[in-house]
Amino acid sequence: MSRRITWEDASCPIARAADVLAEPWTLLILRNATAGTTRFEDFRSELGIADNVLTTRLGKLVDRGLLTKLPYRDGGRTRHEYRLTQAGSDALPVLHALGTWGDAHTDSVSAYGPMQLVHVGCGQLTRPGASCDACGKPLVRDDLAWRGSWLSEGEIPLADPVA
Repeated sequence: MSRRITWEDASCPIARAADVLAEPWTLLILRNATAGTTRFEDFRSELGIADNVLTTRLGKLVDRGLLTKLPYRDGGRTRHEYRLTQAGSDALPVLHALGTWGDAHTDSVSAYGPMQLVHVGCGQLTRPGASCDACGKPLVRDDLAWRGSWLSEGEIPLADPVA
């Protein structure tokens, strides 16, 4: 089902962002890409999403510049991986804000508890921001991990965008 309204030319930046991010499955695909998922079959199995929907969403994320499509060989076939671009990586604060809101205002059935942000450099929990709550060092993406997430209770390093 396609939307009847587009906000890509709206003057409001929230409307333009919603035009890119607000379709069903899009934020979950970005979440999993941020956690390092790159292959179609892994997105499909982790999300339980139909092939046609996943194909459409991945295509739109590539077209909008949030993911890039890179070929790889699987046996005799050429397949593709989907990697975060800088624009996709820059959606991390949105994912953190949604996670924080979801922890505060919805009930979890997960045994892992709330999703936490870990500053890998010092090993301590922190909140999204410019610097670590525990050690004060600047927070950079390749020094962050999610803990107690939907995937596992262990730490999941955040994927870097493709250079």
